[in-house]
Amino acid sequence: MDIDLTAPVIVELETTVRASLERVWALHTGVDAWPGWNAAISTARLREPLAVGAVFDWETHGLVIASTIAEIAPLRRIVWGGPAHGIDGVHVWTFEQVDGAVVVRTRESWAGAPVEGDPEGMRAALDASLRSWLDALKAAAESPETAAAHTATSR
Repeated sequence: MDIDLTAPVIVELETTVRASLERVWALHTGVDAWPGWNAAISTARLREPLAVGAVFDWETHGLVIASTIAEIAPLRRIVWGGPAHGIDGVHVWTFEQVDGAVVVRTRESWAGAPVEGDPEGMRAALDASLRSWLDALKAAAESPETAAAHTATSR
């Protein structure tokens, strides 16, 4: 599965995280813990174990969203999406270990009436949101406190 390449809004970004692939993946896929490291997310709850077809509910910037996992390749890729407030979103995340770090890439498409009504404004909002998410993920994964907690729970 991929983003909707015909959508009026597509944003693609990446960052390099100086942490283990396992730590970055665990943070990113630990949906229930997102509000603890990503200030833009006020609530998040995975309804069932992380797998294709699993649904999670989350709130960001006052929007309540239910997303469905469409694809998962552990430690490499996760795709989710669904409709929210008239926007059909598809979000692809990939993780690649490169020279002792992890390159995290995010690609997201938005389509629907609200997007068509203001594509530039929506693109700016999505870009800002994804930059914030990547910055928060990087900060959490590279934090000594997060590293210590990850090591303790991995034992």
